Amino acid sequence: MTSFAQVFRPELANAEDMTQFHSDEYIEFLRMITPDNQHEHMRQLKRFNVAEDCPVFDGLFNFTQIYTGGSIGGAVRLNHKLADTVINWAGGLHHAKKAEASGFCYVNDIVLAILELLKVHSRVLYIDIDIHHGDGVEEAFYTTDRVMTASFHKFGEYFPGTGHLQDVGQHQGKYYSVNVPLKDGIDGETYDHLFKPIMEKIMEVFAPDAIVFQSGADSLSGDRLGCFNLSIRGHAECLKYMSTFNVPLLVLGGGGYTIRNVARCWTYETGCLLGRELEDVLPANDYSEYFGPTNTLHITPSNMENQNTREYIDGIRNRILENLSKLPARPGAPFCQVPPDLVSAQTQDMNMEPDLSEGEDRGGIYLDYGKNEDDFCVTKNVSEPVGTNPQGKEDAEKDMNENKEKSQELPDKDDI
Repeated sequence: MTSFAQVFRPELANAEDMTQFHSDEYIEFLRMITPDNQHEHMRQLKRFNVAEDCPVFDGLFNFTQIYTGGSIGGAVRLNHKLADTVINWAGGLHHAKKAEASGFCYVNDIVLAILELLKVHSRVLYIDIDIHHGDGVEEAFYTTDRVMTASFHKFGEYFPGTGHLQDVGQHQGKYYSVNVPLKDGIDGETYDHLFKPIMEKIMEVFAPDAIVFQSGADSLSGDRLGCFNLSIRGHAECLKYMSTFNVPLLVLGGGGYTIRNVARCWTYETGCLLGRELEDVLPANDYSEYFGPTNTLHITPSNMENQNTREYIDGIRNRILENLSKLPARPGAPFCQVPPDLVSAQTQDMNMEPDLSEGEDRGGIYLDYGKNEDDFCVTKNVSEPVGTNPQGKEDAEKDMNENKEKSQELPDKDDI
Protein backbone atom coordinates (compact mmCIF):
# COMPACT_ATOMS: atom_id res chain seq x y z
CA MET A 1 0.00 0.00 0.00
CA THR A 2 3.06 2.27 -0.22
CA SER A 3 1.80 4.01 -3.34
CA PHE A 4 -1.52 4.85 -1.66
CA ALA A 5 -0.39 6.15 1.74
CA GLN A 6 2.05 8.61 3.22
CA VAL A 7 3.50 8.10 6.67
CA PHE A 8 4.68 10.89 8.91
CA ARG A 9 6.15 11.20 12.37
CA PRO A 10 4.26 13.93 14.27
CA GLU A 11 5.80 16.00 17.02
CA LEU A 12 5.28 14.91 20.60
CA ALA A 13 2.53 16.89 22.31
CA ASN A 14 3.85 18.98 25.19
CA ALA A 15 2.25 20.04 28.44
CA GLU A 16 1.13 23.37 27.01
CA ASP A 17 -0.67 21.58 24.17
CA MET A 18 -2.47 19.34 26.65
CA THR A 19 -3.63 22.23 28.84
CA GLN A 20 -5.70 23.57 25.96
CA PHE A 21 -8.27 21.23 27.54
CA HIS A 22 -6.84 19.64 30.68
CA SER A 23 -6.10 21.51 33.91
CA ASP A 24 -2.55 22.65 34.61
CA GLU A 25 -2.45 20.75 37.92
CA TYR A 26 -3.51 17.48 36.31
CA ILE A 27 -0.95 17.63 33.50
CA GLU A 28 1.82 18.60 35.92
CA PHE A 29 0.87 15.58 38.02
CA LEU A 30 1.13 13.28 34.98
CA ARG A 31 4.55 14.76 34.21
CA MET A 32 6.04 14.10 37.63
CA ILE A 33 4.37 10.88 38.82
CA THR A 34 6.39 7.64 38.56
CA PRO A 35 6.11 4.15 40.03
CA ASP A 36 8.96 5.06 42.40
CA ASN A 37 7.40 8.21 43.87
CA GLN A 38 3.69 7.44 43.68
CA HIS A 39 3.52 6.42 47.36
CA GLU A 40 4.41 10.04 48.22
CA HIS A 41 1.37 11.38 46.34
CA MET A 42 -1.53 9.26 47.55
CA ARG A 43 -3.90 12.24 47.86
CA GLN A 44 -3.25 13.36 44.29
CA LEU A 45 -3.57 9.81 42.96
CA LYS A 46 -7.06 9.71 44.42
CA ARG A 47 -7.90 13.26 43.32
CA PHE A 48 -6.94 12.59 39.70
CA ASN A 49 -8.28 9.01 39.67
CA VAL A 50 -4.90 7.56 38.70
CA ALA A 51 -5.38 4.10 40.16
CA GLU A 52 -6.90 0.71 39.38
CA ASP A 53 -7.80 0.93 35.66
CA CYS A 54 -5.48 3.94 35.18
CA PRO A 55 -2.26 2.79 36.86
CA VAL A 56 1.06 4.60 37.05
CA PHE A 57 3.79 3.04 34.90
CA ASP A 58 7.23 3.95 33.62
CA GLY A 59 7.05 6.37 30.70
CA LEU A 60 3.42 7.36 31.39
CA PHE A 61 3.76 10.99 30.33
CA ASN A 62 5.78 10.11 27.22
CA PHE A 63 3.05 7.61 26.29
CA THR A 64 0.45 10.40 26.43
CA GLN A 65 2.71 12.69 24.40
CA ILE A 66 3.01 10.11 21.61
CA TYR A 67 -0.65 9.32 21.04
CA THR A 68 -1.81 12.89 21.65
CA GLY A 69 0.80 14.30 19.28
CA GLY A 70 -0.45 11.92 16.59
CA SER A 71 -4.05 13.09 16.89
CA ILE A 72 -3.20 16.80 17.05
CA GLY A 73 -0.75 16.37 14.18
CA GLY A 74 -3.45 14.66 12.13
CA ALA A 75 -5.84 17.55 12.77
CA VAL A 76 -3.19 20.03 11.65
CA ARG A 77 -2.72 18.13 8.39
CA LEU A 78 -6.47 18.24 7.74
CA ASN A 79 -6.53 21.96 8.54
CA HIS A 80 -3.78 22.60 5.99
CA LYS A 81 -5.46 20.35 3.40
CA LEU A 82 -2.39 18.11 3.26
CA ALA A 83 -4.64 15.05 3.45
CA ASP A 84 -8.31 14.18 3.29
CA THR A 85 -8.01 11.22 5.66
CA VAL A 86 -5.59 10.75 8.55
CA ILE A 87 -5.27 7.64 10.73
CA ASN A 88 -3.81 7.48 14.23
CA TRP A 89 -4.58 4.05 15.64
CA ALA A 90 -2.70 4.93 18.84
CA GLY A 91 -5.27 7.64 19.65
CA GLY A 92 -8.94 7.58 20.58
CA LEU A 93 -8.72 7.68 24.41
CA HIS A 94 -12.21 9.00 24.92
CA HIS A 95 -12.81 8.65 28.69
CA ALA A 96 -10.26 11.16 30.04
CA LYS A 97 -11.80 14.22 31.70
CA LYS A 98 -10.50 17.75 32.21
CA ALA A 99 -8.79 16.88 35.51
CA GLU A 100 -9.24 13.14 35.81
CA ALA A 101 -8.05 9.91 34.25
CA SER A 102 -10.68 7.28 33.49
CA GLY A 103 -10.99 3.90 31.81
CA PHE A 104 -7.36 3.44 30.68
CA CYS A 105 -7.39 7.04 29.36
CA TYR A 106 -5.09 9.76 30.72
CA VAL A 107 -5.09 12.59 28.16
CA ASN A 108 -8.10 13.08 25.88
CA ASP A 109 -6.40 13.34 22.51
CA ILE A 110 -9.80 13.43 20.80
CA VAL A 111 -10.91 16.65 22.49
CA LEU A 112 -7.55 18.26 21.73
CA ALA A 113 -7.75 17.21 18.07
CA ILE A 114 -11.30 18.59 17.77
CA LEU A 115 -10.21 21.89 19.32
CA GLU A 116 -7.45 22.05 16.72
CA LEU A 117 -9.94 21.36 13.90
CA LEU A 118 -12.25 24.10 15.19
CA LYS A 119 -9.57 26.68 14.46
CA VAL A 120 -10.38 26.23 10.77
CA HIS A 121 -13.68 24.34 10.58
CA SER A 122 -17.00 25.78 11.77
CA ARG A 123 -18.56 22.42 12.67
CA VAL A 124 -16.97 19.11 13.66
CA LEU A 125 -18.77 15.78 14.00
CA TYR A 126 -17.46 13.18 16.46
CA ILE A 127 -18.52 9.53 15.96
CA ASP A 128 -17.76 6.80 18.49
CA ILE A 129 -18.36 3.08 17.81
CA ASP A 130 -16.41 1.81 20.81
CA ILE A 131 -18.60 -0.43 22.98
CA HIS A 132 -18.14 2.06 25.84
CA HIS A 133 -19.83 5.45 25.85
CA GLY A 134 -17.58 8.32 24.72
CA ASP A 135 -18.26 10.23 27.92
CA GLY A 136 -15.13 12.39 28.07
CA VAL A 137 -15.65 13.84 24.61
CA GLU A 138 -19.38 14.34 25.09
CA GLU A 139 -18.85 16.14 28.40
CA ALA A 140 -16.24 18.48 26.88
CA PHE A 141 -18.66 19.70 24.18
CA TYR A 142 -22.00 19.24 25.95
CA THR A 143 -22.96 22.92 25.78
CA THR A 144 -21.79 23.92 22.30
CA ASP A 145 -23.44 23.68 18.88
CA ARG A 146 -20.16 23.61 16.97
CA VAL A 147 -19.41 19.99 17.85
CA MET A 148 -21.91 17.16 17.54
CA THR A 149 -21.10 13.90 19.32
CA ALA A 150 -22.68 10.59 18.31
CA SER A 151 -21.93 7.53 20.43
CA PHE A 152 -23.13 3.97 19.75
CA HIS A 153 -22.52 1.99 22.94
CA LYS A 154 -23.62 -0.65 25.41
CA PHE A 155 -25.87 0.94 28.05
CA GLY A 156 -26.96 -0.40 31.40
CA GLU A 157 -24.81 -1.82 34.17
CA TYR A 158 -21.71 -1.19 32.13
CA PHE A 159 -18.78 1.25 32.32
CA PRO A 160 -18.94 4.24 32.37
CA GLY A 161 -22.70 4.17 33.04
CA THR A 162 -23.48 7.28 30.96
CA GLY A 163 -24.97 7.78 27.52
CA HIS A 164 -28.72 7.55 28.11
CA LEU A 165 -31.01 8.18 25.17
CA GLN A 166 -32.32 11.29 26.93
CA ASP A 167 -28.85 12.87 27.28
CA VAL A 168 -29.02 15.29 24.34
CA GLY A 169 -26.88 18.24 25.43
CA GLN A 170 -27.64 21.51 27.19
CA HIS A 171 -27.96 25.24 26.46
CA GLN A 172 -26.61 25.95 22.95
CA GLY A 173 -25.65 22.29 22.71
CA LYS A 174 -29.15 20.89 23.13
CA TYR A 175 -29.72 18.06 20.63
CA TYR A 176 -26.05 18.15 19.62
CA SER A 177 -25.26 15.10 21.78
CA VAL A 178 -26.61 11.92 20.20
CA ASN A 179 -26.58 8.76 22.31
CA VAL A 180 -27.50 5.37 20.87
CA PRO A 181 -27.81 2.92 23.81
CA LEU A 182 -27.55 -0.72 22.79
CA LYS A 183 -28.01 -4.12 24.42
CA ASP A 184 -25.88 -7.27 24.34
CA GLY A 185 -25.35 -9.29 21.19
CA ILE A 186 -25.99 -6.69 18.50
CA ASP A 187 -24.91 -7.97 15.09
CA GLY A 188 -23.82 -6.21 11.93
CA GLU A 189 -27.22 -6.15 10.27
CA THR A 190 -28.94 -4.62 13.30
CA TYR A 191 -26.10 -2.13 13.82
CA ASP A 192 -26.32 -1.07 10.17
CA HIS A 193 -30.09 -0.60 10.53
CA LEU A 194 -29.37 2.05 13.17
CA PHE A 195 -26.09 3.59 12.10
CA LYS A 196 -26.76 4.61 8.52
CA PRO A 197 -30.16 6.33 8.94
CA ILE A 198 -28.93 8.25 11.98
CA MET A 199 -25.68 9.34 10.35
CA GLU A 200 -27.44 10.26 7.11
CA LYS A 201 -29.74 12.57 9.07
CA ILE A 202 -26.84 14.07 11.03
CA MET A 203 -24.94 14.81 7.83
CA GLU A 204 -28.05 16.45 6.42
CA VAL A 205 -28.92 18.71 9.35
CA PHE A 206 -25.47 19.38 10.87
CA ALA A 207 -23.35 19.34 7.69
CA PRO A 208 -19.96 19.05 9.42
CA ASP A 209 -16.81 20.48 7.89
CA ALA A 210 -14.70 17.69 9.44
CA ILE A 211 -15.30 14.31 11.08
CA VAL A 212 -13.42 12.60 13.91
CA PHE A 213 -14.14 8.86 13.99
CA GLN A 214 -13.27 6.76 17.06
CA SER A 215 -13.07 3.16 15.85
CA GLY A 216 -12.86 1.23 19.12
CA ALA A 217 -12.53 -2.50 18.38
CA ASP A 218 -14.03 -3.77 21.64
CA SER A 219 -17.41 -3.81 19.88
CA LEU A 220 -16.21 -6.82 17.86
CA SER A 221 -17.48 -10.32 18.51
CA GLY A 222 -15.33 -12.20 21.01
CA ASP A 223 -13.76 -9.19 22.72
CA ARG A 224 -12.58 -10.03 26.24
CA LEU A 225 -14.43 -7.05 27.77
CA GLY A 226 -17.14 -6.56 25.18
CA CYS A 227 -20.56 -8.11 24.65
CA PHE A 228 -21.42 -7.14 21.05
CA ASN A 229 -21.32 -9.48 18.07
CA LEU A 230 -19.96 -7.43 15.17
CA SER A 231 -17.83 -8.95 12.45
CA ILE A 232 -14.81 -7.04 11.20
CA ARG A 233 -16.68 -6.25 7.97
CA GLY A 234 -19.69 -5.04 9.97
CA HIS A 235 -17.47 -2.82 12.09
CA ALA A 236 -15.67 -1.43 9.04
CA GLU A 237 -18.93 -0.73 7.22
CA CYS A 238 -19.51 2.24 9.53
CA LEU A 239 -16.17 3.77 8.58
CA LYS A 240 -16.65 3.01 4.88
CA TYR A 241 -20.07 4.66 4.96
CA MET A 242 -18.74 7.87 6.54
CA SER A 243 -15.93 8.07 3.98
CA THR A 244 -18.53 8.31 1.20
CA PHE A 245 -19.46 11.84 2.32
CA ASN A 246 -16.05 13.18 1.22
CA VAL A 247 -15.56 15.24 4.38
CA PRO A 248 -12.06 15.57 5.94
CA LEU A 249 -11.75 12.55 8.23
CA LEU A 250 -9.55 11.87 11.25
CA VAL A 251 -9.69 8.17 12.20
CA LEU A 252 -8.57 7.12 15.68
CA GLY A 253 -8.26 3.86 17.57
CA GLY A 254 -9.74 3.21 21.00
CA GLY A 255 -10.71 0.14 22.99
CA GLY A 256 -10.10 -3.49 22.09
CA TYR A 257 -8.99 -6.27 24.42
CA THR A 258 -8.66 -9.33 22.21
CA ILE A 259 -5.48 -7.99 20.70
CA ARG A 260 -5.24 -10.27 17.67
CA ASN A 261 -8.71 -9.13 16.56
CA VAL A 262 -7.85 -5.47 17.12
CA ALA A 263 -4.91 -5.92 14.74
CA ARG A 264 -7.14 -7.66 12.22
CA CYS A 265 -9.80 -4.96 12.41
CA TRP A 266 -7.56 -1.92 12.08
CA THR A 267 -5.53 -3.56 9.30
CA TYR A 268 -8.70 -4.21 7.32
CA GLU A 269 -10.03 -0.71 7.97
CA THR A 270 -6.75 0.85 6.86
CA GLY A 271 -7.10 -1.07 3.62
CA CYS A 272 -10.70 0.09 3.24
CA LEU A 273 -9.71 3.74 3.64
CA LEU A 274 -6.99 3.30 1.03
CA GLY A 275 -9.33 1.53 -1.37
CA ARG A 276 -7.44 -1.75 -1.16
CA GLU A 277 -9.15 -5.13 -0.75
CA LEU A 278 -6.95 -7.35 1.42
CA GLU A 279 -6.78 -11.12 1.04
CA ASP A 280 -8.36 -13.10 3.85
CA VAL A 281 -5.40 -15.46 4.24
CA LEU A 282 -2.70 -13.80 6.33
CA PRO A 283 0.84 -13.94 4.91
CA ALA A 284 3.39 -15.84 6.96
CA ASN A 285 5.16 -13.58 9.45
CA ASP A 286 6.84 -13.56 12.85
CA TYR A 287 3.47 -13.24 14.60
CA SER A 288 1.53 -15.95 12.74
CA GLU A 289 1.15 -18.04 15.90
CA TYR A 290 -1.06 -15.33 17.42
CA PHE A 291 -3.59 -15.65 14.59
CA GLY A 292 -3.92 -19.43 14.58
CA PRO A 293 -5.40 -21.79 13.98
CA THR A 294 -7.22 -20.08 11.07
CA ASN A 295 -4.55 -17.52 10.12
CA THR A 296 -7.25 -15.47 8.42
CA LEU A 297 -7.97 -11.75 8.46
CA HIS A 298 -11.67 -12.05 9.24
CA ILE A 299 -13.40 -13.60 12.24
CA THR A 300 -16.69 -15.48 12.51
CA PRO A 301 -19.29 -13.91 14.84
CA SER A 302 -20.66 -16.11 17.58
CA ASN A 303 -24.20 -17.45 17.94
CA MET A 304 -24.94 -15.29 21.00
CA GLU A 305 -28.46 -13.94 21.39
CA ASN A 306 -29.15 -10.50 19.97
CA GLN A 307 -31.13 -8.74 22.70
CA ASN A 308 -31.76 -5.74 20.46
CA THR A 309 -35.18 -6.54 19.03
CA ARG A 310 -36.40 -4.84 15.87
CA GLU A 311 -39.05 -3.08 17.94
CA TYR A 312 -36.42 -1.75 20.34
CA ILE A 313 -34.10 -0.60 17.54
CA ASP A 314 -36.91 1.15 15.67
CA GLY A 315 -37.94 2.99 18.83
CA ILE A 316 -34.39 4.23 19.46
CA ARG A 317 -33.92 5.28 15.85
CA ASN A 318 -37.23 7.14 15.66
CA ARG A 319 -36.58 9.07 18.86
CA ILE A 320 -33.13 10.15 17.69
CA LEU A 321 -34.38 11.18 14.25
CA GLU A 322 -37.13 13.18 15.93
CA ASN A 323 -34.58 14.99 18.09
CA LEU A 324 -32.39 15.75 15.10
CA SER A 325 -35.37 17.25 13.27
CA LYS A 326 -35.62 19.85 16.05
CA LEU A 327 -32.20 21.32 15.27
CA PRO A 328 -32.16 24.92 14.03
CA ALA A 329 -30.28 26.10 10.98
CA ARG A 330 -26.70 24.93 10.71
CA PRO A 331 -24.57 26.79 13.26
CA GLY A 332 -21.71 28.92 12.07
CA ALA A 333 -18.80 30.76 13.65
CA PRO A 334 -17.86 34.45 13.46
CA PHE A 335 -14.82 35.52 11.47
CA CYS A 336 -11.76 35.79 13.65
CA GLN A 337 -8.01 35.46 13.51
CA VAL A 338 -7.04 31.80 13.34
CA PRO A 339 -4.90 30.75 16.32
CA PRO A 340 -1.50 29.20 15.51
CA ASP A 341 -1.13 25.45 15.08
CA LEU A 342 -0.22 23.48 18.18
CA VAL A 343 2.31 21.55 16.09
CA SER A 344 4.05 22.44 12.85
CA ALA A 345 2.91 20.75 9.66
CA GLN A 346 6.28 21.63 8.11
CA THR A 347 8.18 19.77 10.83
CA GLN A 348 6.01 16.70 10.23
CA ASP A 349 6.71 16.78 6.51
CA MET A 350 10.44 16.49 7.15
CA ASN A 351 9.80 13.00 8.51
CA MET A 352 7.30 11.75 5.96
CA GLU A 353 9.75 9.54 4.06
CA PRO A 354 12.56 8.41 6.37
CA ASP A 355 15.66 6.73 4.98
CA LEU A 356 14.71 3.08 4.41
CA SER A 357 18.36 2.07 4.53
CA GLU A 358 18.07 2.10 8.31
CA GLY A 359 14.62 0.56 8.52
CA GLU A 360 12.09 -1.54 6.71
CA ASP A 361 9.05 -1.02 4.54
CA ARG A 362 6.11 -2.93 6.04
CA GLY A 363 3.01 -2.66 3.90
CA GLY A 364 3.32 1.05 3.20
CA ILE A 365 4.26 2.11 6.71
CA TYR A 366 7.85 3.20 7.02
CA LEU A 367 9.34 1.97 10.28
CA ASP A 368 12.73 2.83 11.67
CA TYR A 369 14.18 0.24 14.01
CA GLY A 370 14.89 1.45 17.50
CA LYS A 371 12.00 3.91 17.41
CA ASN A 372 8.55 3.52 18.88
CA GLU A 373 6.11 2.41 16.17
CA ASP A 374 3.30 4.22 18.00
CA ASP A 375 4.86 7.50 16.84
CA PHE A 376 3.60 6.95 13.31
CA CYS A 377 0.44 8.16 11.64
CA VAL A 378 -0.86 7.26 8.20
CA THR A 379 -2.42 9.73 5.79
CA LYS A 380 -4.30 9.35 2.56
CA ASN A 381 -3.34 11.91 -0.08
CA VAL A 382 -5.57 14.52 -1.72
CA SER A 383 -4.99 16.54 -4.85
CA GLU A 384 -11.28 30.25 17.79
CA PRO A 385 -11.49 26.90 19.53
CA VAL A 386 -14.62 26.39 21.62
CA GLY A 387 -14.06 27.97 25.04
CA THR A 388 -14.85 26.14 28.22
CA ASN A 389 -18.00 27.46 29.84
CA PRO A 390 -17.73 27.08 33.65
CA GLN A 391 -21.49 27.21 34.16
CA GLY A 392 -22.06 24.85 31.29
CA LYS A 393 -19.45 22.50 32.70
CA GLU A 394 -21.22 22.46 36.07
CA ASP A 395 -24.55 21.80 34.37
CA ALA A 396 -23.06 19.00 32.30
CA GLU A 397 -21.54 17.35 35.37
CA LYS A 398 -24.88 17.69 37.18
CA ASP A 399 -26.61 16.07 34.23
CA MET A 400 -24.11 13.20 34.24
CA ASN A 401 -24.68 12.63 37.96
CA GLU A 402 -28.44 12.64 37.49
CA ASN A 403 -28.04 10.05 34.76
CA LYS A 404 -26.57 7.60 37.25
CA GLU A 405 -29.80 7.80 39.25
CA LYS A 406 -31.93 6.97 36.23
CA SER A 407 -33.23 3.48 35.71
CA GLN A 408 -30.70 1.37 33.90
CA GLU A 409 -33.50 0.18 31.63
CA LEU A 410 -34.51 2.40 28.72
CA PRO A 411 -38.12 3.54 28.43
CA ASP A 412 -40.65 1.06 27.16
CA LYS A 413 -41.68 1.23 23.53
CA ASP A 414 -44.81 3.14 24.45
CA ASP A 415 -42.68 5.84 26.09
CA ILE A 416 -40.36 6.23 23.12
